[in-house]
Amino acid sequence: MTLVLALALMPAWVSEASGQEALRLTLERAIEIALADNPTIKIAEQDIQLKEMAKLETTMGLLPEASLAGSYQRTIEKQTMVMNNMQFKVGVNNMYTGGLTVSLPVFAPALYKSMTLTRTDVELAMEQARASKQDLVCQVTKAFYQQMLAQDSYAVLQKSYAQSEENFRIVSAKYDEGRVSEYDRISAEVQMRNLKPSVISARNAVDLSQLQLKVLMGVTADVDVVVEGNLKDYEEQMYASMLGLDSLSLERNSSLMQLDLNSRLLRNTLSVQKQNFMPNVALQFNYMYTCMADNFDFGTYNWNPYANVSLSVSVPLFRYSNFSTVKKTRLQMNQLQLNRDYAERQLRMQMNTYLNNMTASAEQVSSNKEAIAQAQKGRDIAQTLYDVGRGTVLELNSAEVALTQSELTYSQSVFDWLTAKADLDKLTGEDYVE
Repeated sequence: MTLVLALALMPAWVSEASGQEALRLTLERAIEIALADNPTIKIAEQDIQLKEMAKLETTMGLLPEASLAGSYQRTIEKQTMVMNNMQFKVGVNNMYTGGLTVSLPVFAPALYKSMTLTRTDVELAMEQARASKQDLVCQVTKAFYQQMLAQDSYAVLQKSYAQSEENFRIVSAKYDEGRVSEYDRISAEVQMRNLKPSVISARNAVDLSQLQLKVLMGVTADVDVVVEGNLKDYEEQMYASMLGLDSLSLERNSSLMQLDLNSRLLRNTLSVQKQNFMPNVALQFNYMYTCMADNFDFGTYNWNPYANVSLSVSVPLFRYSNFSTVKKTRLQMNQLQLNRDYAERQLRMQMNTYLNNMTASAEQVSSNKEAIAQAQKGRDIAQTLYDVGRGTVLELNSAEVALTQSELTYSQSVFDWLTAKADLDKLTGEDYVE
């Protein structure tokens, strides 16, 4: 009873020793903190913003472009003209040109297809961000359950160690009175000392699993964290969740959706490349000033304006790289389809593996729960027989070991089911709803 009370008050002692209030966590709270503070989620969100900016840049290509242009030309040798057997030089030493140029694409099929390409690119970035979120939720969930398993195992081993200490105290007292042999006293002491390393390892496992959970949540190591509840609390949820596992599909699997988006991206890329065979039409307006002079007396220059509007048409006739690029993209599309088919087969195999593990773990939980009850009953019987002198200390130690092993196996079975369920949720693309 004293040990149970000590374990219940342990989080309070940790909080008082650290001088600050401990962060009490449920699974939902841990996931929300991780989603708010984990750097991978922020990086994924910034990737979406970058793709949005790229989409905007492509759309801006439909707008007119204006620029100021200027040039200076220095004549090194003037042209010579011959007329009626007379030769004379034509031209000036200096020529200046400057003004405004405005261009507008009238028909640019490659640009139109590029807009579709960037939209798909944005969708791909959003799906990658969704995959990052699902992966983080899965990791935090498994780390949370790992912390629970470490705490439950530590509590079981502490209880077993306290019981072995009590047994050793009783046996030592009986040995001092001459009621038991020295062998019983040695056996009780060996049992107690053999449990000590396991208790220390369990304590270290609690610290390590807690540190891993803190890293995933994005909190510093000096923050005290207390995980509320234990694995036994999830037993009813475990059996309820087994009912809807027959209708699972991979339609929302993020890996397959990203492959589909990449396939669409390649199709759009192929469309853009095919537009290289299409003509392009552009409209251009120029308003320029020009000046020609033989000296550098800028004050005497006479600037003359002129303006023109031009419509240019470019019709590609032959360029071999256009054909090779299209062929390469088609090969990439076929390769991607083969990768998707293989990935889907792998994912279905993983889904069946997770389902089999969950079914096996659920059966083990039911069996282990009954084993705990039987082991507890056997331990009580062994204690009673030993107290009345009809049992041996070896029988008592064996019963205690069997009870400890049953409790540890039960916790491990629940943990295996919960981690398999977390992996299955990620595999089927189930989104976390806050």
